[in-house]
Parts: sequence; structure tokens; C-alpha cells
Amino acid sequence: MVKFAVICMSNMNRSMEGHYQLKKHGYNVQSYGTGPQVRLPGPSQNRSNNYDFGTPYAQINNDLRTQAKGEERLHTHYTRLGLFAMIDRNMTVKLAPEKFQQEHMSYDVIFTCEERVFELVCEELLNRAGVQSRPVHVINIEIEDNHKESQTGGKTIVELAKCIVASKDLERDMDGIIED
Repeated sequence: MVKFAVICMSNMNRSMEGHYQLKKHGYNVQSYGTGPQVRLPGPSQNRSNNYDFGTPYAQINNDLRTQAKGEERLHTHYTRLGLFAMIDRNMTVKLAPEKFQQEHMSYDVIFTCEERVFELVCEELLNRAGVQSRPVHVINIEIEDNHKESQTGGKTIVELAKCIVASKDLERDMDGIIED
């Protein structure tokens, strides 16, 4: 069975939507972030909510709801951004955001959700110096970090996964799969 990973900066939106959709279709998948911390929009543009990787989604959800309690403007702000719905989805998929650089699982295919994440994943794989001695395909799909685009990106990831799984010779077929 092909092992997939989906990676964005914070393991909150894009990678979790890809993880959710791949899991829903029965694929073997994990998801990660590559950033220094999990970052979410905060009460103002110049103040974000930051969490350590490993902080349970339920705890993040409680923190945001506590911030918004009695603050209609803040509750509306978080709801409009889709934060509560996103975290509710995440809690159905796994316990907490995970950092790619702290995990050492091997994958057949890794989907990244932006160029900077692609670079960080490739750098990390090079730093591991072939410890697993297995090839891995790293595919970048530029996905804007918002609710609507993450859903569209998740569907694109599922379509690519279908083609990858259907391949009889992934090494030979990968270029054609990506070009289509």
C-alpha cells in the first residue's frame, strides 16, 4: 500500500484537509507541519495565536473559544475565518499537529502545499542522508492558505493519489502523472 504524507507550515489547514480527504478515501496517510510553531490568526492582524507542535487540537479549540467567550467581535472573526470548523475537522482526524522534522517515518509520496514547505521537506530529507534507503517522491501543490482553497487542494491531492495508486510502475509513470 502506498504511504502518503501531506505537509504544510502548521499542520492545521491545508495539510489537514489533504489528510482528511485522503483518509476518507481509505488511503494510508499522515500529515505534518514544518514551521517553528503552529500559527493561527489571532485577535488582530499583528497578533497571532501560536502553539507548540504536539498541542492537542482540543486544547487549541478550547483556547480560541475561551478567548472569544463574551467577545462577539472575536467570535465572529474566528468563525468567519473558519477556525472553529477547521479545528473541529482536525479533531476527527488526529490528536495534535505534528512537526515533520521530528518524525522519521518513511513515505512513498509526500505532498507539500507551498514552495517554502517543499524546500524545507527536501532539506530535511537530505539531512537524513538516506537513512531509510528508499526513494520518495515529493510533489508540491501550491495551495493558498484559506478554507476554500484547502478544500480544492485536498481534492487535487486525492486525484493525484488515485493515479499514483493505479500505477503499476511508479518510478516510470510519475512524470506522466504529474504532467496530467
